[in-house]
Amino acid sequence: MAGSCFCCVALKPRYKRLVDNIFPTDPQDGLVKSNMEKLLFYALSTPEKLDRIGEYLAQRVNRDIHRHRRIGFVFLAMDALDQLLVACHAQAINLFVESYLKMVQKLLEYDNVDLQILATSSFVKFTNIEEDTPSYHRRYDFFVSRFSAMCHCDEVSESDRLKIRTAGLRGIQGVVRKTVSDELQVNIWESVHMDKIVPSLLYNMHDPRMTDEDDNATESFYISSDSLEPESPRNEDDPALVAATTFRDLVCRASFGSIKSVLKPVLVHLDLHKLWVPNDFAIKCFKIIMYSIQAKYSYLVLQMLMSHLDTHQKSEPMIKANIIDVLFQTVLIAAGGSVGPSVLEVFDTLLRHLRVSVDSKYEEAEKTEMERKFQEVIINTIGEFANNLPDYQKIDTMMFVLGKLPQKTNHEDYGTPPIDIQLQNMLLKTLLKVATKYQTVVMMNAFPPEFLIPLLRMSQVEEPALRLIVQDILHTLIDRHGNTQKLKNVCMLKDLSELTIETTPRQDIMFMKKNGNHFYHHLYENIEMNSNHVENFEALYCTMALILVELGSSDIIVDLCRLALDVQHMVCTNNHLPITHKCAIHGLLAAYLNLLCHLMSIPAFSEHVNQVLESRSQEASFLLPEFAFNRKNKPSSYPIDFTLRENWLFSQKAIAESLQNSGHDTAGLDVPFSLRPLGIGDTSDMTHSTSDIHSVNLDFDSTNGSPTVPKVSLVEANKKIKMWEPLHSHSTC
Repeated sequence: MAGSCFCCVALKPRYKRLVDNIFPTDPQDGLVKSNMEKLLFYALSTPEKLDRIGEYLAQRVNRDIHRHRRIGFVFLAMDALDQLLVACHAQAINLFVESYLKMVQKLLEYDNVDLQILATSSFVKFTNIEEDTPSYHRRYDFFVSRFSAMCHCDEVSESDRLKIRTAGLRGIQGVVRKTVSDELQVNIWESVHMDKIVPSLLYNMHDPRMTDEDDNATESFYISSDSLEPESPRNEDDPALVAATTFRDLVCRASFGSIKSVLKPVLVHLDLHKLWVPNDFAIKCFKIIMYSIQAKYSYLVLQMLMSHLDTHQKSEPMIKANIIDVLFQTVLIAAGGSVGPSVLEVFDTLLRHLRVSVDSKYEEAEKTEMERKFQEVIINTIGEFANNLPDYQKIDTMMFVLGKLPQKTNHEDYGTPPIDIQLQNMLLKTLLKVATKYQTVVMMNAFPPEFLIPLLRMSQVEEPALRLIVQDILHTLIDRHGNTQKLKNVCMLKDLSELTIETTPRQDIMFMKKNGNHFYHHLYENIEMNSNHVENFEALYCTMALILVELGSSDIIVDLCRLALDVQHMVCTNNHLPITHKCAIHGLLAAYLNLLCHLMSIPAFSEHVNQVLESRSQEASFLLPEFAFNRKNKPSSYPIDFTLRENWLFSQKAIAESLQNSGHDTAGLDVPFSLRPLGIGDTSDMTHSTSDIHSVNLDFDSTNGSPTVPKVSLVEANKKIKMWEPLHSHSTC
């Protein structure tokens, strides 16, 4: 009988005998080292036997699995397989790998935690091996599905649950590493795979059982892999951290064509699990994405978020607000040059949602408040987005926003209700937010004609609150030295040391010579409006004072005086203005000319202004800003008889003489603002295309105009002005 057994053993093929000899009697002793070396030598010498060695080891593993007491030999067989994989790189290894993967699949299917972890560990080692020959037919569909299922393990035992989830996450990481580096492998970026991989990672990153302290402790790790030491036990054992590492590795490896395959399951997961409210986890996810993705693809993330926002048009305002908040945080991370050519598309989407939000009407106060917060989030996001743009694109952005403002046309009667005051208010606030991110250096760059003229048109709307926002925009763009806050209140400045005043650059002087009339006419018509409040007069004074401080020079002093005198003439001849407005305008002019005489230092001019101010102080204090802008005034505080004496008013003759004696040309001082500058009054072309605005910006004073633009005669211009005049009939009383 014994001899018979010996003959059977002797008849076994050599590779089987070598495989049998590596196993000890007791699995606790480990593989027989000398015999393992013989098996490795045999496999390297005869690589064509590798597939048979693999098949035989698979048979042994399959047999030992079903013998529950021989689990230890399964571990030894897998150890032997790992050593063979590492040692052999021959062309025949592909057949051996097929046997190996079947064995790993068998272990993963078996309902034993230790065997599943063993199989995963072996598979991860296999994925780290660089094969010499490609595999055209190998597929990993089962492993993606199985590892994803392990990531969702819900075992009762917490230790087993953590082990299986961590093993599944490492398995996914191995699959990604093995497939993305070889174009001939299965395309792991297909949606059928990403729809399993990405939700599995996010599920473990967002563990509901994690406390706030744990969440804060891992947040820094989500952003940077260097925040924890590699040997940290938390880094090895915590599924949330392993998932974050795997997710970051996945995003980092994504190319232009595959990044959307990663982002789409993220957005779907956040929707299905209702993780937009609150949006802490969503922000963390997109921080990982933005810090991991290649910078040149950052704009794709923004595009995906914008498109996803469109799908939520009918969702609750809080959901939309939180999605935009995520976009806001994403924009903060995105580099200035990474937004790509689609920057206006982003603004267009945000403004479209702003308009939809403004049009939404709710009876519930709570929903109305949520919509208001949503609108504020949009405005702040646009502002931060613009902050990452170069200055020239910030101006383009402001022009784009301005083009979205609803405008009246020639066919609309100004007596009709406003088109949509709330929408105009939101868009102007958006424009103001962008303006705060712009740093003015040269006025001609801050106020190109395509932007200046539509903005000044917008300053003449009927709603006082909208005009006030336009003035704030002008203050933000004109003020380069932080003087706005010091000029907010209308008062008689005695000491100019608090103001920052520098010599006006030559470029700005030329800008004012060309465009000054647009500003002056805008101020004139704004001051004349019956609907002004005290805040409007204060804002108009601030605009006039900023023009004086930032752009004033001896070259335009005559125009600045002409503005004051023309406004004074208007208020004296307009019988329809209420007495409160008349006092406010006279007080505004007093403060303005007082500032002008301090800046220009023309003795005769200063003497005349001081004489008028002294007369008013003694006889007509209601014409000074201290009275006119006192919010405690009552109707009885104002005089019943508003007859003005000559010595209370600024004399055009005295001002002209003082300027002429100081060497200024005063020929234009007596020309009133009766004609509107071309380009200001025409609202019919206020425009969704800024290229047409040049057609109404006609310069009569310039003798060096472009030969390609025909000159318009003054007769034709007057005809146009008469056509435009009814459009602003509300401005004159």
